[in-house]
Amino acid sequence: MKPKILIVDDEPDICKALEFLLKREGYSVTSANSGEDAIEKLKAESFGVVITDLKMGKVDGITVLEKAKEINHDMPVIMMTAFASIESAVEAMKKGASDYIVKPFLNEEIKLTIKKVIEQKKIINENIALKQQISQRMACRDFVANSESMLKIVETLEKVIPTKSNIMILGESGTGKGLLAELVHCNSPRRDRPFISINCSAIPEGLLESELFGYKKGAFTGAVSDKLGLIPLAHQGTLFLDEIGDMPVNLQAKLLKVLETGEVYPLGETKPKIVDVRIISATNVDIENRIKEGKFREDLYWRLNVIEIKIPPLRERKDDIEMLARHFIDKFSEEHKKNIKGIDRQALSILLEYSWPGNVRELGNVIERAVVLTDGDYITADNLPDKLKKAEHEMQLSTLKTYLSDYEKNLLIKLYEAHNRDKEETAKALGIDLATLYRKFKKYGIEEQ
Repeated sequence: MKPKILIVDDEPDICKALEFLLKREGYSVTSANSGEDAIEKLKAESFGVVITDLKMGKVDGITVLEKAKEINHDMPVIMMTAFASIESAVEAMKKGASDYIVKPFLNEEIKLTIKKVIEQKKIINENIALKQQISQRMACRDFVANSESMLKIVETLEKVIPTKSNIMILGESGTGKGLLAELVHCNSPRRDRPFISINCSAIPEGLLESELFGYKKGAFTGAVSDKLGLIPLAHQGTLFLDEIGDMPVNLQAKLLKVLETGEVYPLGETKPKIVDVRIISATNVDIENRIKEGKFREDLYWRLNVIEIKIPPLRERKDDIEMLARHFIDKFSEEHKKNIKGIDRQALSILLEYSWPGNVRELGNVIERAVVLTDGDYITADNLPDKLKKAEHEMQLSTLKTYLSDYEKNLLIKLYEAHNRDKEETAKALGIDLATLYRKFKKYGIEEQ
């Protein structure tokens, strides 16, 4: 359903023209011939988009913009302006306007601009929904494991999940730290409350504080309405702090205070918000080394690391590879509407020999690629990336070299003993000179007594 649009202009003819144009496009349209009238309409009705002239009487377009954002911070506002006032329109965008158009404008231009801001709002809403994912469909994904090390982790989690204890998950990038955090939340008593995830290294330091703690209207330039932080949003639920090792030290002190007091102070707020949050943190850096370097607070570390889970890299749990591969085959076959029955032995052998620097994430990527490329019922070696096949070839060469070295060493020892440890006779039997024999003895550490 198309959003309702409010048109604001002190020239009635422009309002009528836009109203006629947009109604033909299927929009529900309301007009206001002054800034005062627009503000009253904004208070009384809900609008999806506001299109307002910049220069009007006592209440101009900037005031309409500010009021619209105060009522609904995410409401798209398009500014209309004459060419001479473009600089003011750009300034309006800094204050939250989504876009601006210059009078006189073409009909197609206004239609495209409206379509663009509506799409932008849709994308923003989808991103918010993903970031603040409460859906248990995501949190309850299948956890695939077959190796002894991973099954031990599951046994530990079964004891920890029912508690409120904070958990720190350590492991290389791509090992599944986020999935493990979702698994904990999904099976905990907090499963019906929010699961909020944030990557501490992906957000600039200046924004991370407001994202976590929120802010009060007027706390800083651009704070035109209250914003609830992710910590309060996770109240009675779980907050997953990914890449916690990259959190700035000044924010670490504030997070520690939240853990100690159960209170959050949004920026610009004097009254705290009470929060009950279980924190699961994760990092792929050496956190203890960060503490020694003064980059991570030791007191915060002990607050977060009540229960420590170390996920081994995929290269150290080869027993998981086949099961994970089959899991990804089923998953991506369904997604791409293909009927892949499995993977042949040669291709599986290549997967087992590869070192997987990108861990489970890389394996999933390789399998999806193979599912898309294969025309048959089974994934074959031809469907795998060349780097995997090259790695297998290098592994085979390495194995052959090891085999030949072991064979040569055993032959030297056997002949050396057969000739009563006489080096000259041993060299003659091998058809090599004495100097070469000494070099080989040294290479293999053969006793020369």
